[in-house]
Amino acid sequence: MRRSFRASLGAFLFQLVSLYSSVTDNIYLQLTEAFNRGRTRAIVSSGQAVVLHRLAIMSKDGDWIVRENPEDLAFIRDELGRRGATYRFGAPLDERWLAGGWSSHFEFAANGMRVRCDFFSRPPRLSANELGQLWEREGRKPLPYLDVESLVRVKQTQREKDYAVIGELARKLPPERQLLCSRSARDLIELASRDPDMVSTLISERPLLGHAVRGDREALEESLDRERRSLMRADEERLDAYAVAAAPWRAAWPGLQSSLGGVPLGKAHAGILQAAEGVLPFNP
Repeated sequence: MRRSFRASLGAFLFQLVSLYSSVTDNIYLQLTEAFNRGRTRAIVSSGQAVVLHRLAIMSKDGDWIVRENPEDLAFIRDELGRRGATYRFGAPLDERWLAGGWSSHFEFAANGMRVRCDFFSRPPRLSANELGQLWEREGRKPLPYLDVESLVRVKQTQREKDYAVIGELARKLPPERQLLCSRSARDLIELASRDPDMVSTLISERPLLGHAVRGDREALEESLDRERRSLMRADEERLDAYAVAAAPWRAAWPGLQSSLGGVPLGKAHAGILQAAEGVLPFNP
């Protein structure tokens, strides 16, 4: 009983700290409010979205999906400029590069910490139709952030640690969607035992569910591992294409960064824009 009490108390304290961190002291959520002043321009993604789903206490940087138009991007750049932000290596925060799947990166100092901000408009593994639905749905909310299933897809990266997060996110989904996203053989077998008919309709979409229906945990775990490795390789190949395309830009970056040191972000952006044209392709 004492152990159960400690576990309950620990869970309660975790939720309390998480709530405080995600609402009161989170600079990235303060930035989200600033970016969306008067109009929704940015949707919280990646690590900060995991925080908002109460599966982490903090994340070391901020990621946003942004609207792909000059006016909204200028608004975000102006907000960053007021905070003394500078570009990190990446694409300019410009709709032409964002449309090609590139991301833009900034940082500034606040309250003794380094605040890192990443922006993109075409999150990987979300279709144009899904992205449109996301903007329609989240654009009506005071704090827009990725829903669970979209976040699961975005988190299908080449990083091992993201698959543990996906596993926890999947448990927040209804049974049908959990069957398509779960990383746990035990959960999948339990779900399959409850509703084998539903599983039979999903096997064509995720063949490894056949092992769940049969209760073959060993085969299911092997298939889950192969699935994870396949997802990781796909993301690696995607990023490799961008790395190759960015090689000339990476070579030019140190000199450009040095020449723009101390220049306000608005002017620095104009210089980076001019330098990137003809060096960094809009599409990799």
